[in-house]
This record gives sequence, structure tokens and C-alpha cells, in this order.
Amino acid sequence: MLDISKIAGQIPGISQHLHNEAIASRERLELAQKLQQQVANKQAELVKTQAIFRDRLLFAAATPIEPLNQCFDIPQAPYSHSVFATDGSQISPSHHEIAYCYLINIGQIMLHYGQSLHPLLDSLPEVFYKTEDLYISKQWGIRLEEWMGYRRTVSEAEILAEIACNWVLPPGEHYHIPNLALVDGSLIYWFLDGLPVEARDKILPPILASCERLRETNIPMMGYVSASRSTEGLNFLRLQTCEYEHPNCVVNCGDLVDKYPCQKIDSLRDSTFWAGQLQPGQRSPLYRSNLRILDLYQESQRVYFCYVNVGAEIARIEVPAWVVEDKALFEQSLSIVLAQVHKGYGYPVALAEAHNQAVVRGGDRARFFALLEQQLIKAGLRNVGTSYKEARKRGSIA
Repeated sequence: MLDISKIAGQIPGISQHLHNEAIASRERLELAQKLQQQVANKQAELVKTQAIFRDRLLFAAATPIEPLNQCFDIPQAPYSHSVFATDGSQISPSHHEIAYCYLINIGQIMLHYGQSLHPLLDSLPEVFYKTEDLYISKQWGIRLEEWMGYRRTVSEAEILAEIACNWVLPPGEHYHIPNLALVDGSLIYWFLDGLPVEARDKILPPILASCERLRETNIPMMGYVSASRSTEGLNFLRLQTCEYEHPNCVVNCGDLVDKYPCQKIDSLRDSTFWAGQLQPGQRSPLYRSNLRILDLYQESQRVYFCYVNVGAEIARIEVPAWVVEDKALFEQSLSIVLAQVHKGYGYPVALAEAHNQAVVRGGDRARFFALLEQQLIKAGLRNVGTSYKEARKRGSIA
């Protein structure tokens, strides 16, 4: 039990710290705005410099492909359209439970607007219990709980492509209704970059294959990142603050262990910067991400992003290159995302419903293990039950 009275004395210190951080953030924001004005006059030159020294930079900087000093209005969404979304949840394995296994539950959503069609709100659970499922990650030193997250990401991508492509016929076979496949979170699977090659090859290829299936069926996809903490866009401004003739970080700053000279707006997030630039219903210029993991993507799948003022927040919207190349499709897809946020009162309704379908609550967990216990007893197994530790944690005699 948390004793609130014992932490009350720490609260004033937290308040003062946050106050100081707010002042420092405001100063960094003002500097970033000045840097943006300077960069806008020499943007093309800096883009060329970045291309030359990309492999010598010690920070990840995205490349703007539109003028940095412009904001763009998002059009109104088409009356008739469809939205597809998935999200996942899981039951983690425990040696104290009846059986050592785990479950992944994927919520799948299809919402149709202006078409007089019923929506799909469903979930698809899968239990993993075989030895290869439980111990395959051990050879790479990856915790099972972490591996579960990777497997869940694969399932989310595959089921999203499955429901969307099975609903939408290939282009030209029928009247085309605008549609969108919406992903909860980033399309850049940067967390796979540090994995051993053998482990990564079991996760990334099926995800990219699902994305390619959507491209072949001409179903645009976008990733919706809420409360983004990325500084990738603002990092481009660091090229302007470099104190050297060329931004060769490896040669000029490779020996530094403290703050680099170009980190004048360090810790300022892209979303914070664009919050002061964008009006509701507007987007920032597009950026091309240069994160290293994207070198494993096909060129048509490389990820671009922009920031959108959806009213409730500044959201980061990620999109594959093949959608960006079709300007009309890109603008149409953005308009559908914005409409989804308005229908969901601040968050895309399709993603919220996918989460609600996927989430596994305490009662669901108890019913799952009760069903498992019944089947084990029916199979003739004896001494089936939870450990004494687990049993005692579920009740108290105090």
C-alpha cells in the first residue's frame, strides 16, 4: 500500500523542477524558431550537405522534402470510405500458473462510412505452448516477454493486411471506395535494429511482406504516433548550428563525451516545436526518415512522416514512400486520419476500438486458465493448479 503522507514532502521539489524545465524548453523553442527561419533560406544546400556526410553524422536527422517554413491544410475526408485497423494484447507466461504458455490476442476492425455496411469488431486469439515458441528466443539472449512483443507486432501486420486485402478487390475490378489501413504506432521498427540478424530475420520480413501486400492491392497505410517524443525532424537544424566547415561528426566531435556543440536545442521534441506552428487541421512539411533500420526496407516502403494538428494534440503521421509519391492518395489518406480523430474525440476511433477488442482483462485471464485447467484434467493430468505463491498472492488473510 502506498503511503501518500510519506511522499507529500517530495511534491514541491517535483513542481520546482518542472517549472525550471518549462522555462528552459521555452528558450529552446525560441532558438529553434530562429534556426528554422535561417534554414529555410538555405534548405537545398543543407540537404545536399546532409547527403554527403550522412554516414559521418552521430545523430539521426530526417530530411525535409518540402519547404520548412510552410504549413499545409488537410482537405475534408471523402463521404464514403473504409478504415482497417488492428491492435494486440497478450497474456504473459508464468511458471506459477497451471501451464507455461502465452496468448496473443489481436483486435481487428473494419469501419465503413457512407456505404450502409455493418462494421467488423472482432478479435483473434492464439495460444503459444510448443517448445520452439517458448524457448526459441533464448538462443539469442532475448527475454520471452520481449519476444512476445515482436511476435505480436508480426501478427498485427499480417492480420491487418489479411482483412484489408480480402475486403478490397485489386484496382480496376470494381468501383474503388477510398480506404485506409491504420497502424497504432510507428512504421519504423527501430527496436529490431539491435537484434541478432537471425532473430531479426524472423520478425521483419513477414511485417514488410504484409506492407507489400497492401501496396499491391493499392491500400494506403499510415502509422499514427500519439505523444511522439521524436527529435528526428529538429535534428536537421543541427546542420545549421555546426561550428565546423563540414558536419563530419566522426572527425570533429568523435572524441567528445559530453554535449556536442550543435546540441543547442537538445531535448526539444518535434511535436512541441510544431505545436506553435500548426493550426488545427494543418500538417507540417514532409520528412524522409534516415534511421538505419530503413536500409532493410524496399525503396517503396521507406518511411516518410509529418506532424498534424488534430486538435487534441500534435500527432506524428508516418507513411510509406509509395503513398507519398501519389499526392492525391496521400492527401486523401491524411483526411481520413483526421476524420478518424474527430470521430474518436481526440484519438482515431478505429485504433481505439481495435485496442478495446484486443485488451485482455483480469477476468479474461482467469477464464483462460480455468478453461486450460479443465482441459488438462480431462486429458488425465494430475496435480493441476497454480503454485502456492500465486495462490497466496490472490488472497489475503490480513
